[in-house]
Amino acid sequence: MKISTLILAGALFAGLATSAYAAGDDVLDGSNVDEILSLASSHGNADLQKQDNGDPKIKGDMNGVSYSIYFMNCTDNKDCEDLNFYSGFLNVKPSTETINKWNQEKRFGKAYLDEDGDAVVEMDINLEHGITSDNMDADLDVWGIVLDQYTDEIGYKKDDDK
Repeated sequence: MKISTLILAGALFAGLATSAYAAGDDVLDGSNVDEILSLASSHGNADLQKQDNGDPKIKGDMNGVSYSIYFMNCTDNKDCEDLNFYSGFLNVKPSTETINKWNQEKRFGKAYLDEDGDAVVEMDINLEHGITSDNMDADLDVWGIVLDQYTDEIGYKKDDDK
């Protein structure tokens, strides 16, 4: 099968899927801060805060690991286009090889070392045209798995383990 045929088939399927889920499912976008907070709260502690620029952020704890969800590309501190899940690990300084191995082997969660050499992991979610609340809940499940696997990879001792 030609690549152009596969691309066309994928585009048609995506169009059908979009129209099908928009008709009856609970769709969230970057204006649904309270609903996203509620879903995050179902996975552990989560509180709504504001970023320095006034955009919303959620500070949470999942399985003994602190994290933030930054609402990004917002218009007037609302109607945000995407989310950035973020967790940084102060004074946890894995090798570049460890970080590279993570990025080569894992599909979800981008790892890097910050300017101080501390470990960081992030995951982005596009909300521009909305996602179902079930999909957002699944993304939070994935984030929990990412945090569990990443903390194991870098040797971070979780709050639950201390």
